[in-house]
Amino acid sequence: MSLPNQSPAVPELVDRDAEPTFIRQNAPSAWIGKTVFTALFAALFIAFSYVSVPLGFTTVPITLQTLAVMLAGGLLGARLGFSSIALVVLLAAAGLPLLHGRGGLATVFGPTGGFIWMFPLQALFIGMTADRLLGKGRKATTRTYVLLAASIVVFGIALSYVGGVPWYAYKAHLSLHAALIGACYPFLPGDFVKGAAAMILIAALRPALAVTLRRLSGR
Repeated sequence: MSLPNQSPAVPELVDRDAEPTFIRQNAPSAWIGKTVFTALFAALFIAFSYVSVPLGFTTVPITLQTLAVMLAGGLLGARLGFSSIALVVLLAAAGLPLLHGRGGLATVFGPTGGFIWMFPLQALFIGMTADRLLGKGRKATTRTYVLLAASIVVFGIALSYVGGVPWYAYKAHLSLHAALIGACYPFLPGDFVKGAAAMILIAALRPALAVTLRRLSGR
């Protein structure tokens, strides 16, 4: 007697059951919803990148890009959050001036390229956390805020510098210490302000957004 051929279950990286309903559906209205919200947050990312304040001592400007990345992941979830930001990065690499008015390989592989590469991953990991904490209609609790804040600090702030600072040092021919002074330390206070704003907005808006998405998908 032979046993049925069963392959072991492999856990998925993205918790699909925790994602908004319209993302998990395959109906035409669901696909329209996916396209609309992917484009919407891609546009938000582009718009926020134009809010750019250059600093005299570094080629890294102050922008609201990281806030848009955090919101894309936290509100759309892992898959669509990643897709919306990756779309902009790919189009910018193709030459469209979408990153504070610049584009092309010279921008994507320039001194700030390491930061740019991290944007889709930041949205992905923040989205994974938000899916776990706020998926399936869960309401925000104290534990939610603590874990969401930790995720934003690790993935929304630290991950950016892990990828961005070494590449900046390499392209600008600086020591790692000099790169930290020019491309990390001056930006940390603003990053924490943007992170706090993102945490509050994600916890407040994701439940309301879920209702909108359910209506859009016809459920």
